[in-house]
Amino acid sequence: MANGLDDVVAAETVLSDVDGLGGRLTVRGHSLPELAGRWSYAQVVRLLLDGFFDDLPDDAELTRALGQARADVFERLLPSLPLLASFDIYSAMRAGMALLPDDDTLTDALLLIAAPAVLTPALLRLQRGEEAISPDSRGDHAADMLRMLSGSVASPGLAKALDTYLVTVCDHGLNASTFATRVVASTQAGLTSCMLAGLGALKGPLHGGAPGPVIEMLDAIQAHGDAAGWLRDAVAHGERIMGFGHRIYRVRDPRADVLKAVVRQLGGEGEAGRRLAFAETVEQAALDVLRVAKPSRSLQTNVEFYTALLLEAAGFPSQAFSNVFAAGRVSGWIAHAREQQKTGRLIRPQSRYVGPVPDLVA
Repeated sequence: MANGLDDVVAAETVLSDVDGLGGRLTVRGHSLPELAGRWSYAQVVRLLLDGFFDDLPDDAELTRALGQARADVFERLLPSLPLLASFDIYSAMRAGMALLPDDDTLTDALLLIAAPAVLTPALLRLQRGEEAISPDSRGDHAADMLRMLSGSVASPGLAKALDTYLVTVCDHGLNASTFATRVVASTQAGLTSCMLAGLGALKGPLHGGAPGPVIEMLDAIQAHGDAAGWLRDAVAHGERIMGFGHRIYRVRDPRADVLKAVVRQLGGEGEAGRRLAFAETVEQAALDVLRVAKPSRSLQTNVEFYTALLLEAAGFPSQAFSNVFAAGRVSGWIAHAREQQKTGRLIRPQSRYVGPVPDLVA
């Protein structure tokens, strides 16, 4: 039996391929460096959804439709925002998305893609005692998300950085949340039901919940003053070094390099530049410590490390990092759900019973 289903092929997909040995990510025939920073998130949404909706428009019209979806989500959920804001930010987003229609049309899909980008800034503002800001349906998706968060127009560099992040995390093979999404889709449930399954899996600290603790680790190391010493002590006590190692990649996560380059472009002078320089010092120290402490394992920098720095620079608190991850990944989930609904069967694996056996009656 494969523990954790390692190496078990559970689906055939045209959507993405993760080459763990080569350190490459392919999304519908395009390498990650081809897409990140070159294609907008709306363009990548269209790439992912192509073939799964008969009425899929061209790039320009899809960008407009996604903007209108943001406006529609805000209008639909505005009355519920005060109640939702009483929950933690991730649970609040998930509960808000559960209020959307549970069907399989392109309109439903775009509402679900728009929802995390609308709900996250609105709920964060309400939790700070500020008013939620309505979307600008004419704006770029990432830039509008930042405007709804801060109340002011984001710089082009920051908007492009967040857009690149959303593209970078849009899809990544048959990870835990994508598999959960496909299992529910295989029952022919609606897209909202499928997204809620993905959101549930993404919340765990071993999946989308990981970048937040990277910030906590960096802060703790900065307060301690000795990066290598703090890291050696953590490893000696069996603690996981956040932002390093990956279930699939046996080399450096290619998404880490993409996001590191984006963070460097944002770094500049002042506090942001000092934060980046400190993080790079911690990164090198962690790689050195892990190489000595765990020589039989290839524990390289993964996407979580520079995700944390990018989202921190964008103004998101660490408790909302999984929300922003979801804002990028939901497009991939929807594509996988539609692929499963169109081409797959009901996912029904077997289990091996290892519990007690009742006495047989003679």
